[in-house]
Amino acid sequence: MAQENTAPEAEDLAGLEDFVAAEELDALRAERDDMRDRFMRALADAENARKRGERDRREAEQYGGSKLARDMLPVYDNLKRALDAATEETRAQAGALIEGLELTLRELTNVLKKHGVDEINPAIGEVFDPQQHQAMFEAPLPGTKAGQIIQVMGVGFMLHDRLLRPAQVGVSSNTQG
Repeated sequence: MAQENTAPEAEDLAGLEDFVAAEELDALRAERDDMRDRFMRALADAENARKRGERDRREAEQYGGSKLARDMLPVYDNLKRALDAATEETRAQAGALIEGLELTLRELTNVLKKHGVDEINPAIGEVFDPQQHQAMFEAPLPGTKAGQIIQVMGVGFMLHDRLLRPAQVGVSSNTQG
């Protein structure tokens, strides 16, 4: 009888081992799938971080000087005003000084252009663009249509595709041309 008892116990033990092995195998598969999912997410996160870092680097390179460029615009304005205020008599008396101011303004403009800063200098008669122009006043002017620029008080500036300062303009308020 002892042999009869051991045979069924051996079968039960083998079935139990198969059951535990299958259960362990399922657990290992689930763990593998979880690890694969975590790996793929980590890989995607790393790729996103790389792309974000590259974009941030490009933006810093392209727009990092915007504060300095914006701070240099009053220097441009003051040089321009000084030159605009010079009369023919002043030019005759202080020609070298005026020439120095012109050279300084030209060099400042070249440096700004070298770093991606371009003037927005609208022409009279152009259509007002709120993305690039700031309306300082509106006035009816015969022979113009509403929304046309009738006076330019100050040039604006763009840094690549970003507005540093809008051009200051007067706009026609006529309802008919």
